[in-house]
Amino acid sequence: MSLSMFRRLCGRSNSSLMGDLIFVSMENWDEIWRRNQFVISELARRHPQSKILFVGLPRNVSNDLRHGRLKTLRDRATYKVQGVTVTRPIKLLPDSLATGRAINEAMFRRHVRGIAAGLGMHRPVLWLNPHSAVHMVGSMAERMVIYDITDDWTSLTQSPRMAKLVARQDAELCRRADAVIVCSQRLLELKQHMARHVHLIPNGVDAEHYRTVLDGCGDFPPIARGWARPVLGYTGTVHPDRIDASLVESVAQMMPDASIVLIGPNYLSDPDSERLRSRGNVHLTGPVPYGQIPDYMRAFDVCITPHRMTAFTESLNPIKLWEYLAAGKPIVSTDVAGFRDYPQFVRIARDAQGFVAAVRAALAEGVALAEARRQEARRHSWQARVDQIEGVIATCLASGETSAA
Repeated sequence: MSLSMFRRLCGRSNSSLMGDLIFVSMENWDEIWRRNQFVISELARRHPQSKILFVGLPRNVSNDLRHGRLKTLRDRATYKVQGVTVTRPIKLLPDSLATGRAINEAMFRRHVRGIAAGLGMHRPVLWLNPHSAVHMVGSMAERMVIYDITDDWTSLTQSPRMAKLVARQDAELCRRADAVIVCSQRLLELKQHMARHVHLIPNGVDAEHYRTVLDGCGDFPPIARGWARPVLGYTGTVHPDRIDASLVESVAQMMPDASIVLIGPNYLSDPDSERLRSRGNVHLTGPVPYGQIPDYMRAFDVCITPHRMTAFTESLNPIKLWEYLAAGKPIVSTDVAGFRDYPQFVRIARDAQGFVAAVRAALAEGVALAEARRQEARRHSWQARVDQIEGVIATCLASGETSAA
């Protein structure tokens, strides 16, 4: 059943169709926008009468106390932004022991129930992003449960004990959720036999946000003015399970006159970070607010994705693919999911020599493909993705097969 048909049959407004929503996120609501914020902000815009509660990462009191920090306790626990109530429960104990994890989970549920009650929420949709939130199912008087999987967390580099826990939580949540949403073909293949209803909804982009990358004028951000040209730029999380630090180092060595710029939160080990910085032409900027990203990208000559080629990266649908396309500039990537699907717009390499050759070809490309890239990006808007999400919700509610029915 289509979303529009369901609305006509039920005679409901957009707001009453979705109702209230509790969204448990793997990330905080901050200036580094990711899938969750794009989706939730669009839902809030469409459903101004719905009450939406965005639950960020717990405030890790035990960790801060161990390191002599009290900042967590002073942070705001709950506030409003763009019509969304944002909250962060307290995590009192380490999760390393089952007892501590159970206490933390109980405190998490109590906190969220208290905020939801204060907002006057009634039978909300419960949207769970982290596998570890499986304990929430059935505790929020929810009318349906969505499990939104953005990465194959079971293939992440982690201890055997943690891998076993993650696999168990993921499998249980797949089984108990009324709908499972995945963002990549690989995740669809992995989860379609574990869940009742699996829906592939990739990431998207606000293409207009990146219009000024090619069309804008003015100075670059101060830090970018010192980057030697050409600039090979990356935007996104600089994480060891994503970034191939050895590849970046090799490219930097083979192209000493170029600047390799990695923009985003840096989770590389200290030795890897220092090794890259020691090259002199590798720049790790740290996080940059979403609103400023286009200004930095204007300084790029080539957009790059030096990702590792692993089972984990194969499960991704990188938002940066759509953002790079929206920027219109040449793109070079390792042979990873998403990017390889657009050979007409992306040059693919499997090793450092191939990566450098692809960069040199990209630098010679000019602007011939710029508008075609931007047109492709406009086909993958967040508005279109949220249309699909609303269709999933409508279909579940219309079928009467939800766990809370």
